[in-house]
Amino acid sequence: MAHLNVTVHHHGNWWLELSVIGPNLCLTLSLSLSVPQMRIVCKDVTAETLYDVLHDTSYRKKWDTNMIDTYDIGRLTVNADVGYYSWKCPSPLKNRDFVTMRSWLPLGNDYMIINYSVKHPKYPPKKDYVRAVSLLTGYLIQSNGATSSTLYYLTQVDPRGSLPKWVVNRVSQFVAPKAMRKIYKASVKYPEWKRKHNPGLKPWMFPEQNTLPCISVSELTVQRADSLENIDESCLSEEKTQQSDDEEP
Repeated sequence: MAHLNVTVHHHGNWWLELSVIGPNLCLTLSLSLSVPQMRIVCKDVTAETLYDVLHDTSYRKKWDTNMIDTYDIGRLTVNADVGYYSWKCPSPLKNRDFVTMRSWLPLGNDYMIINYSVKHPKYPPKKDYVRAVSLLTGYLIQSNGATSSTLYYLTQVDPRGSLPKWVVNRVSQFVAPKAMRKIYKASVKYPEWKRKHNPGLKPWMFPEQNTLPCISVSELTVQRADSLENIDESCLSEEKTQQSDDEEP
């Protein structure tokens, strides 16, 4: 059985140390979280609701309009699993996908969710996608009281390839901020939705509900960006397409 250690320090900047230890392998990630981050204050959403929204795969399919597909592959521990996520890129770029190890940790009234890319032999890169790399993606949810919370989001992603400047500008100025707003809007509507859809099912809170197959940590290795195809899309021009970024859940 694998064992997960997560250590979080705060001395001006966040410092995260993550290790998954199994019989034959130890995966360790130690990173300073002093990278640029986004923050949104949710005055009418609890920290627990935000935490549920970010975990609930069934509900994510309702509000994450950039997502093509997502599913859980298997569990490592009671608070760590491996999953697949594919993301719709602005046309005419090729779409990206990820295989990541995710872990989550309640911190009193606060919560943390982090992931980074791993290689799994049964889930190699797909023909029609570019396999991107999450060096570190994380959410920190802080409770501000009984009905309010603050969500911090940071991500370090290697999209594998040379991207046009218009893509970089679009992601930084529009896509990421819209994603934060969509999480907030989805969180406002989540309690009502959840009451109608398996209200007691929350395996991220109740590990005994988790029916995913167990994965041995020996099946995984950290996904190195330099081992993946690097494509040049820097000369592609933006196509005028109808985006569904503002679609409501």
